[in-house]
Amino acid sequence: MRIIFLVEERSMEALLNCLLPAVLPENIGFLVIPHEGKSDLQASIPRKIKGWNEPGVRFVVVHDQDSADCIQLKEKLVNLCSKGKKRVLVRIACVELESWYLGDWPALSKAYDKPELKNLAQKSKFRVPDKVQNPKNELKKILPEHQQIAGARRIGPMMDLEHNQSESFNQFLTGVRQLADEMLKESSIN
Repeated sequence: MRIIFLVEERSMEALLNCLLPAVLPENIGFLVIPHEGKSDLQASIPRKIKGWNEPGVRFVVVHDQDSADCIQLKEKLVNLCSKGKKRVLVRIACVELESWYLGDWPALSKAYDKPELKNLAQKSKFRVPDKVQNPKNELKKILPEHQQIAGARRIGPMMDLEHNQSESFNQFLTGVRQLADEMLKESSIN
């Protein structure tokens, strides 16, 4: 049993490779396939899903919202996935991956050994991380040394899966856990 994660870029791949072992049961494997941005991901979705011939495989598509309308974007992605006739979960990172980091100030604080960062969680600007206009730029202002891929590897192991303030992160986790539970139930029936 395996879940294939189709993601926009290598930083999301790096983060998921850190997080998924703590999220998924041991008997469910995973593979994260990064793409070269949104266009590449969207073009690849129907081909990969339709062409993947692994029994019982499931897919998760993770896409940044950026400035798109979330509902329209999700509909578009679901339509792209439907061409493959396989079980696919679509999740949108609102606004982008860095919103998930801004939802966990203690992780940022530990990852960069800067205890003072924990206090930023109290600022009104950061209380709802999924509404921060440009999370990538905000993170760069606060942590100029942050690099996308290295930062994902650095922050990922520190993230608290149960106390993140990003609703889109929590929706991602809930969806992946439900998908894994469905897979386990199906395998026990067969």
